[in-house]
Amino acid sequence: MATAGPSCEGRGPRAPLAARLVFGVAVHGVGVDAATRCAHYRGPTDVIALRFKCCGRWYPCRQCHDQAANHDATVWPRAERDARAVLCGVCGHRLRIAEYLASGARCTACGADFNPRCASHYHLYFEMLGPAAEQGGIARHPKGAP
Repeated sequence: MATAGPSCEGRGPRAPLAARLVFGVAVHGVGVDAATRCAHYRGPTDVIALRFKCCGRWYPCRQCHDQAANHDATVWPRAERDARAVLCGVCGHRLRIAEYLASGARCTACGADFNPRCASHYHLYFEMLGPAAEQGGIARHPKGAP
């Protein structure tokens, strides 16, 4: 079982969430399946996990991070676009941030489709130029969300 992340002023301890090994990577979250889907995002193309800049842990989504961590999430700065911070839940390829943002919502190794609606929340994970300046994304939409 995983433990909560580092302590941060203003946030109390969080309940630990179980981690699931996906292609040798411990992916933390609620109800994580073998392809990195979680209780929050279970669609057929919700098949990525993200390594969070703040704690180095892998989560399927921001909600899973926020439920487990006792610290605020930190976005990856533009200067670190070469970091391998996106895991394909279909083949296990670890994409660089720049590679993911330019991928057209597909794994560059196996061609698996990623959720294209993630583009609307990329700013939650990566520092961007502005709301419409770049395309790409990594967040997921909950079941039933547009």
